[in-house]
Amino acid sequence: MTTNLDKTPENETAVAADYPPAGTKNAGPLHWTLVGGGLATAASTFLAWTYTPEFPGNLTVNGYPGGLQVLTLVGGLLLTLFALSALGIKGLRWLTPAGSTKALRLLALAVVGTTWYTVLAIAVQLGGLVHLEPGGFVAAVVTLVPLAAFALPDDTRTPAKPQELPSWAEILLIVVAFGIGMYAVTYGISTEYGELFIGYLILAGLSAAALSKSGLVGRLSAIASKNRQVAAIAAFVAAAAFPFTQTTDTYTVIAVNILIFATVALGLNVVVGLAGLLDLGYVAFLGVGAYTAALVSGSTASALGIQLPFWAAVIIGAIVALIFGVIIGAPTLRLHGDYLAIVTLGFGEIFRITVNNMDGDNGPQITNGPNGIPNIPALNLFGYDFGETHSFLGLELSTYANYYLLMLLVMVFVVVVFSRAQDSRIGRAWVAIREDETAATAMGINGFRVKLIAFALGATLAGVAGTVQAHFQGTVLPEMYIFAGPVAPNSAFLLAAVILGGMGTIRGPLLGAALLFLIPEKLAFLKDYQLLAFGLALILLMRFRPEGLIPNKRAQLEYHENDDTIADVPEPRPAADPIVGSSKAGA
Repeated sequence: MTTNLDKTPENETAVAADYPPAGTKNAGPLHWTLVGGGLATAASTFLAWTYTPEFPGNLTVNGYPGGLQVLTLVGGLLLTLFALSALGIKGLRWLTPAGSTKALRLLALAVVGTTWYTVLAIAVQLGGLVHLEPGGFVAAVVTLVPLAAFALPDDTRTPAKPQELPSWAEILLIVVAFGIGMYAVTYGISTEYGELFIGYLILAGLSAAALSKSGLVGRLSAIASKNRQVAAIAAFVAAAAFPFTQTTDTYTVIAVNILIFATVALGLNVVVGLAGLLDLGYVAFLGVGAYTAALVSGSTASALGIQLPFWAAVIIGAIVALIFGVIIGAPTLRLHGDYLAIVTLGFGEIFRITVNNMDGDNGPQITNGPNGIPNIPALNLFGYDFGETHSFLGLELSTYANYYLLMLLVMVFVVVVFSRAQDSRIGRAWVAIREDETAATAMGINGFRVKLIAFALGATLAGVAGTVQAHFQGTVLPEMYIFAGPVAPNSAFLLAAVILGGMGTIRGPLLGAALLFLIPEKLAFLKDYQLLAFGLALILLMRFRPEGLIPNKRAQLEYHENDDTIADVPEPRPAADPIVGSSKAGA
C-alpha cells in the first residue's frame, strides 16, 4: 500500500485512490459493518412494516404507496455502495475521490432519519407503535447499525489528478448524471402527500451533502465544465422531458410556477448577487411586466382594448419594466444599505397600492383595481395556440406543458443574459462595487452608472417573465405582487431564494427558488404550522450553510476561513459553468 509519505509523481494517483490511508488500521471491520447495515436496511423494506385493512394497508416497498419505504431502500443501497467504495472494491473507488468518512456519516443520518421518520409517521397515523408489524421494528433496529460510521477516523485524501476518461465515457457520464438528477427532481415535485415530501427532503438533502463531501460532485462538475456544450444540451433535454413524463397537469402547473419563480430570482441575482444592492421591492417589476402584457393582450377587461402579438407584448413589457427600473433607480441608487432597502420596499408597496386604486373611483380606470384584469387569452405564437393540446412525436402536449416549454426557453434566455453580463467588463465592475464601492470608485469605476445598469437589467428580466406569467395564469391581481406572504413569488421569497441558493451564481438561485416554492406547497397539510416549519427549516439552513446551497468560492472561503470545510473537498474550480458554458463559474 502506498502511504501519504510516498507522494512522488508516479504514485500520486495511487495515494488518492488507495483506502484506507495511513493511520486507519481498524477501518476495514467498521466498513464491513456498514455494508451489512446498508444491506439489512434495504432488505427490511420488503417486510410488512404494518398491516391494516384500511390506510395504509400492507405497507411494504411494493405495497400501498410505499414511497417512504422506497426512500429507505435507496438510502440503504447508497450506504452500501459508498461503504464498498471505502473498502477499495474495484470499480467503486471513483465514488469517493476526496474520502468516504464524512459521506458515510451523512448517509448514515439519511438512513436513520428516513426510516425512523416513517416508523413514527405510521405510529402517529395508526395511533401507536402497537400497530407496527415486526418488519417495522426490524427496520428501526437495523438502521441503527450505520451509526457505526461515526466511529470511523477521517480519511480526507491527498488531492490528485483524476484519471482521464475517454470522451465517450465522459459524455455518457454527463448524460447519466443529468438523467438521475432530473428523475430525483421529478420525484420530489410529484410526491403525492406531505409526509412523503418531508422524507424525500431528508434523504435528498443529506445524500446531496454526502456526494459533495465525497468529492464526487466536484469531479462531475469538472467533467461537465470540460464538455460544457454537451452538459448544456443534456441539461436542457432533461428539463424539457419533464412534461412528457406526466400523466396529469397537476405537477406540470407546479413546474411552470417554479420556472417563473426561478427566472425572476435569477434576475434579482443581478441586483443582489452581483451588484450587492438590497432590493426589497423587486416583485413590483414582475407586476409591471404582467400588467403591461395584460393590457395589450386583448382581454375583455383591458382598458386599452388592443391585442398585440406575443412578441410585441414581451418587448413592450420589458421596455416598460426597464423604464420603471431607471425611474426608480436614478434618484435612489445614491443611497446605501438599509436606506436603499427601505426605499425599494416602499416602491413595491406603492406599485401594489397604485394598481389597486386604478379602478375608476379613486383614479383612472386602467387596472380595474382589486378585480385585476381577468380573461387574458391564451398565447398564440406564430400560429401555435398555447391554449390547445398539441401532438409531438406521438405524445400529447397539454396547455400547461406548452407554457412549461415556453418558460423553459425564457429561463434559458435569462441564464444566457446573466452569464454574459457576469463575465463582461460591467459584470466585473458590479463585483468590485459589491466588494468595496470606495475602492472601486478610486479605481475609476462610476459607481452610480454601474448600479443603475444592474437595476435596469434586473427590472427588464423580471418584466419578460411577467409577460409570460400573465398569459399563463389568465389574470393579474394586485395581491399577487406583495412584499411577503405564504405564496411565492413575492419579494421576500425571491430574496430568500437568491441568498439561500447562493448569491452571484447561476445554479444557486435556480435551486433556491425550486425549494422555496416546493416546500410551502408540499407542507400545506401542516395548515397553521406551515410557516413555523418553513421558518425553522430556513434557520437551520442558514446556520449550517450560511454561504448558500451552491455558493461561489469567494463566499465559501469567507464563511469558512477559520475551519477546514473547504479543504475537505478538493474540488477544482471549473473553467466554465456547465449549464451555459460561461468562462467563469462565479463572482
